[in-house]
This record gives sequence, C-alpha cells and structure tokens, in this order.
Amino acid sequence: MNKRWMVVSLAACLLAALLAVSGVSSALAAQSTKDIPASAKLKQEGLKKVGALQVASQSEYVIGHGDVLGVSIYGEGNMAAGNDGVAGETKSGNDQGVTVRLDGRISLKHVGDVQAAGLTPTQLADMLKTLFSTVYDDPVVTVVLHKSNSQWYTVMGKVAKPAVYPINYPINLVQAIAEAGGFDQWANSKVTVVRKATNELTREFQGNTLKFDYDDFLAGKNLERNITIKADDIIIVH
Repeated sequence: MNKRWMVVSLAACLLAALLAVSGVSSALAAQSTKDIPASAKLKQEGLKKVGALQVASQSEYVIGHGDVLGVSIYGEGNMAAGNDGVAGETKSGNDQGVTVRLDGRISLKHVGDVQAAGLTPTQLADMLKTLFSTVYDDPVVTVVLHKSNSQWYTVMGKVAKPAVYPINYPINLVQAIAEAGGFDQWANSKVTVVRKATNELTREFQGNTLKFDYDDFLAGKNLERNITIKADDIIIVH
C-alpha cells in the first residue's frame, strides 16, 4: 500500500508540473465568481496606501478631469466597465479607454467607481492592484494615459491664433508661441508668462510672472527663460 501511495503521489506531482509548464491554471489560482464592487472602506484604505494625499513631484503626470485612461490586467484584458457604449468611455485606437468624469472617478469592472483625478498613473495602478486583489490572484495592473484633456495653457495678445491649447506633450515657451501661429505684425519681442501654481515656480519667475524677450533669445541671451509650459499658464504676447 505504501508503494502504491508513493506512485499515486508521484503521478500527481508530475501532472501538476505539466499543467504549470503548459500554462493551464490550477484550482489554487481560481478566479472569484462574485462580481461585487470593492467596499468604500477598501478604496479609502487604497488611497492612503499609495500616498494619494502626498503632492506628486514636478516630473510626474497627475490625472485630471476628462483624461482618457486605459486600465488593463495582464491575462484579463481591458477593465473599463460596460463594453456596450456606457457613457464615460471612449475609443482610442484599438483600445477602449475610460474617461475621468467630473467627479474625478472612473468606472471599472468588478470594483465599481474609483477615484482617479489627483493621482499619478503609478499611484492609480498601485491602488487598483489592492482593489483587484479581491477578485484576482496577484493581478498585474497597467494604467496608460491615452489622451490628456485636463491640462491646458492660454496664449493671448498679439499672436496669429490666440486660444486655449491642450498640453499633449512637453512644450516650451517658444514652441507654444509657434503653436499659436507666431507673432502678428503689431507684436514686439516682449512676452509675459503668468503662473498661478506656486509649487511650479522656477527661479526665473519674479513673483508669479516671468519676462521673456524673444530678441534676446535669438541673440543667445537668457536662454533659461524659454521655460517648459505648465498647466494653467497664461502667455501674453505684447
């Protein structure tokens, strides 16, 4: 009987190894059959865990209202709630994204409405890993910014196309003026940038304003004043 038990045990071990190599999931990695949104308490704990109340560094993108995000789990695919055209979702290429609503939340499968505005993509991914762990075994969560609709800057004054422009990529002051069509025929070389975000002020600013002279820039002077434009900057061409 002892030898027979050893043979059966060895056979079971071999079968488990074959299943692992072939990629077939064992019963121990079974997915939950319940589709119950994560509790509000768990979501709040998730926000605290990722340090959502901490201010992100200047190099990190902060998710805002209107941004289109792609949220997926490795092996499970897109997690946007309702693939039947539910409001708040939009197509981006072949991927279906989810739009951050005015309340700052997104709707996802299994976990319901989740706070996204004010978090970096990394913070959101970390929080979602905690929430999705109630449904999946050790989920690998990916958050992708498909489109930025929350960060804008304004160009006004003597340019060809004064308007409010989205920040879809890093852009400096000279590039922003070019984006607005360049100086019109009545403009001089003087430009003022007004920035209200005090945590984004650099040493080139005096108070909340920066003075830029395009003629000096062309002459190779004060090149550091060709700053990177930040959300809500106002560029005034004189």
